[in-house]
Amino acid sequence: MNPTRDFEDASRLRQFKSALDAHSIVATTDRHGTITSVNDKFCAISQYARDELIGQNHRLINSAHHPKEFFTGLWRTISSGQIWKGQIKNRAKDGTFYWVDTCIVPFLDATGKPDEYVAIRTDITAQMIAVEKLHQQAALLDVAHDAILVRNIDHEITYWNKGAEHLYGWSGAEVMGQRKDKLLRIDPFKYAEACENVLKDGKWSGEINMTSKSGEVLTVDCRWTLVKATDAQPASILTIDTDVTARKKAEAQFLRAQRMESIGTLAGGVAHDLNNLLSPILMGVDLIRKTEGTQSLKGVIDTMDRSARRGANLVRQVLSFARGVEGALIPVNVAHVAAEIESIAENTFPKNIRLERRIPKDIHLITGDPTQIHQILLNLCVNARDALPNGGTITIALENFSNNAFPTAPNPSIPEGNYVLISVTDNGTGIPKEHLNKIFDPFFTTKEIGKGTGLGLATVQAIVRAHDGFINVYSEMHRGTSFKIYIPSRKDEPFVSEALVDAEDFPRGDGQLVLLVDDEASILEMTRQSLEAYGYRVLTAVNGAQAISTFALNRDEVDLVITDMMMPIMDGPATIVALQAIQPRILIIGSSGLDSQNSTDRATVAVVKYFLSKPYSAANLLKTVKTALTDGVTLTEK
Repeated sequence: MNPTRDFEDASRLRQFKSALDAHSIVATTDRHGTITSVNDKFCAISQYARDELIGQNHRLINSAHHPKEFFTGLWRTISSGQIWKGQIKNRAKDGTFYWVDTCIVPFLDATGKPDEYVAIRTDITAQMIAVEKLHQQAALLDVAHDAILVRNIDHEITYWNKGAEHLYGWSGAEVMGQRKDKLLRIDPFKYAEACENVLKDGKWSGEINMTSKSGEVLTVDCRWTLVKATDAQPASILTIDTDVTARKKAEAQFLRAQRMESIGTLAGGVAHDLNNLLSPILMGVDLIRKTEGTQSLKGVIDTMDRSARRGANLVRQVLSFARGVEGALIPVNVAHVAAEIESIAENTFPKNIRLERRIPKDIHLITGDPTQIHQILLNLCVNARDALPNGGTITIALENFSNNAFPTAPNPSIPEGNYVLISVTDNGTGIPKEHLNKIFDPFFTTKEIGKGTGLGLATVQAIVRAHDGFINVYSEMHRGTSFKIYIPSRKDEPFVSEALVDAEDFPRGDGQLVLLVDDEASILEMTRQSLEAYGYRVLTAVNGAQAISTFALNRDEVDLVITDMMMPIMDGPATIVALQAIQPRILIIGSSGLDSQNSTDRATVAVVKYFLSKPYSAANLLKTVKTALTDGVTLTEK
């Protein structure tokens, strides 16, 4: 033994404990755990007098809160000469509990073994009581659907209820001690702003996007409450999270529906005006073609014709998605339509794009508008062409598809029944994932200005729905895109081929008198010239009131009335009712730049059997007039 060294060690220990006495709760024990000294702060917090503590085992203040393994680990650490740190719950003399943040330092003897321990404690009772209270309150809400969690000021999760497990996918054991912002991948700027507000105001609420264990991005409505310790210092933050992902999606769909409704209203007015402008052009082209000496102008005439018809098709697209234009629904062989599309593509698409058809011979018929089915395939093929800037392959495939509900359905999203499955697939650039839910929105396009209207897919979707069908899209970046359209088939009905009409066969009149009513001067003039050029006499009126006056003066001579539906002063339906009041059996053809169904609803009582949708060509005009007059003669004979 070295007395000098022993004295120095004892002196340093006294100095060490003296320095701690002023700021900490201090006690020393021997190697067996018997208390050898305590300071005043220890006596105060434990409520024992010094002589009641000296010579007692440290177990005197144990609370029985910690399991046996807790103290086994503690003694294993300090008996090996290492410092132990942790939080301990103790019991005071009066039976109350207190928490201390504890550091136990072993002092070694000459052999290197601990012979005395100094326990330095800091009172954290207020903080721990606040956390325990939160846990107790949150435990009562463990059955709640909302996610309830508690995190400390260092952002570490200290409580995680069953609702949080259900919402985010992690169990409580997996998340304890982890940083909330890192675990849920919260936007750091949004998170920092929310933390600043809750510390300043004591509460914060708002929506934050968080990512679940499965990788799903959730929109969460958060309510944060700051919990303070008894010394008014921030202790933790209680959070209640409500999943509003489904609600946000529903709101987005509702807003999209409202936007489409507004666009539909606007589209109707634009379509009416455009169709009025295009009608004189189409009729004029037909008349010029019939004029002798115009062969040298054939190229110019053909260009005018194509341009006017392209404009008419664009208007038809607008009306298709806006109001669902209804054409004649007849049995359609989609294979014939696909063959026409292939012919168009071969003549107009770049040579480095190859078109393939995979069509069985026994493909079933559908009930539909052949023009609109043509429009579906053409729009999808044009989109596929634009996705192949460096060439590639477009495949049109048809298939008889049966979706039976039992025992297993091939495609659960499609109702049970028989369909013709139309697929248009390309091996092009693909559609970015973030755009997939927008591609059917009208006017949404990723193409350069002038290379796309954003109406193509909106039109496709509207037509498919009008045919009671369904459309799915599958896409992978740099691998390609596939559109699959399911339209109910007519499995047990034979195909009835559509009759082809010679576009150049313009029927002539025989001096019949036609009253023509339209507020557009150009249409009035061009229609008059077309009718007079093919054997009819024509009276004109620029509104309904003038039409009634003209008809009253010529009621015994007028064989037919063609009237626009949208006019100032007196519109078409009102004009029709007034005309039939004068002459109940008068033949009437309605005309409008909007779809026929919408324009004739108010005129149902007038039994308008014939209708000209603008823009109409001279051929359509003359054929409709001839049909109406022929039917009228037949009715008179009966």
